[in-house]
Amino acid sequence: MVFPERFSDLPAATWPRLRALLDVPTQASETINMTIGEPRHAFPAFVGDILADNLAGFAKYPDNYGTPSLLDAIGGFLGRRYGLDVPNDQILALNGTREGLYNAAMALCREEKNGQPVILTPNPFYQVYAVAARSVGAKPVYVPATVESGHLPDFHALSADMLDRTAIAYVCSPANPQGAVADVDYWRNLIALAEKHDFIIFADECYSEIYRDTPPPGALQTAREMGADPERVLIFHSLSKRSNLPGLRSGFCAGGPQSIARLRMLRAFAGAPLPEPLQAVAAAAWNDEAHVVANRALYHRKYEIADRIFADLEGYHAPQAGFFLWLPVDDGETAAVKLWQETGVRVLPGAYLSQDANGENPGKTYIRVAMVAPEEELQRGLTLIRRCLFG
Repeated sequence: MVFPERFSDLPAATWPRLRALLDVPTQASETINMTIGEPRHAFPAFVGDILADNLAGFAKYPDNYGTPSLLDAIGGFLGRRYGLDVPNDQILALNGTREGLYNAAMALCREEKNGQPVILTPNPFYQVYAVAARSVGAKPVYVPATVESGHLPDFHALSADMLDRTAIAYVCSPANPQGAVADVDYWRNLIALAEKHDFIIFADECYSEIYRDTPPPGALQTAREMGADPERVLIFHSLSKRSNLPGLRSGFCAGGPQSIARLRMLRAFAGAPLPEPLQAVAAAAWNDEAHVVANRALYHRKYEIADRIFADLEGYHAPQAGFFLWLPVDDGETAAVKLWQETGVRVLPGAYLSQDANGENPGKTYIRVAMVAPEEELQRGLTLIRRCLFG
């Protein structure tokens, strides 16, 4: 079988690559996995009861775009959180935001824009962004998100010719893996740039409800305040992190009426709607804030643990939001192997989340550490990292 050339330069899949790297024995009696960002806090107690009450929904095809109750609940969340009034026909329930981040490029990327279209992605990045770009025949351009740029991509540094070819720009805020937050000025400047060069912003806001003190501002909220083109911004949210429900596979996207209409059209032919009993659970989760506040308090304690252990480490930047640490090392792969062999702690080399660009890989000298374990296990793991790698 011959695969299309456009996929030839995609980064290798993260987890098989990590398994191969760490396929060596460890001398530790206990292992601690701090690689994958899979929340391990308790999900809301009402999930089981609501699921049981709605089992009959498995006997019929689910609503393709989201049940009215689910869309109402999502709209309520957007109103409480961002002061937005978003009608139901400008929201699409997703079978996990990965589906939406990929399919939005399918539905909305132009076939041509001053030649081959460009899709911009932060570097480091969520690999779906790059795969989506290649799938639609666009050129992925990896924009460094480094300490010099505040760990957010500086799209203004790109040439006017590049920006005039840009069809879509992916932005993750709070950022995975660095935990940086795009403030209102960042969003305003990016939206103004998108208006000038006529491209769409895909704002991946999946970590928006896990933060220290100040709620991260939203891209759609800022665009509405600016009076930008209603189609300029599409936002993506998830219950995976907000409600500790990664297995529910429930999220949503919201944006302009034309964008959502095109996404709904694609869903009618190629999408996978969420079963209605799960939509009922999702509606309850979006309607409830108490469990989100409690969840955030647990992460506050984890931030404090990390800050206490790494506060005097040169180059340590305490994450503003999210649940990852982005720790500087000499070489991420070497550090990950050393940690595993000597302590039994598994972390992810930063280069596995990045792409070589202009001869450099911005993640090569970092490791990503997921702070999802219970507090005692997290403290043991972070202490072992500190002692093993930093003395």
